[in-house]
Amino acid sequence: MFDHVKFGVRDYARSKAFYLQALAPLGITGASEASNGIEIVGEGDSSLCLHQTDEKPAQLHLAFIARSREQVDAFHAAALKAGGTDNGAPGYRPRYHAGYYAAFVLDPDGHNIEAVFHDREAS
Repeated sequence: MFDHVKFGVRDYARSKAFYLQALAPLGITGASEASNGIEIVGEGDSSLCLHQTDEKPAQLHLAFIARSREQVDAFHAAALKAGGTDNGAPGYRPRYHAGYYAAFVLDPDGHNIEAVFHDREAS
């Protein structure tokens, strides 16, 4: 639940391509670009904003809502294809709760990006 998240990236073109490709299976496909970066939007009013920076940011963890296990799987595959690094294959994470189905990848800057489906039927 957020209005927007904005953070700097070291390689803007690479990160822009990564996020657009990795988030498409989750239905996050809208984008508007300006001279100061890109705003990527999905359903509702939330957005993810990226901009070029030479600053070294601390690691960030972003978790995106998925509507099914299949979306989590598709996110993971798309993120790897887009140049992400596996940080946890799709699967249940019972240490969080019985129906927590998620996948994790590291983006081009090493940020931990997650897609999570809260499977109420598995709980």
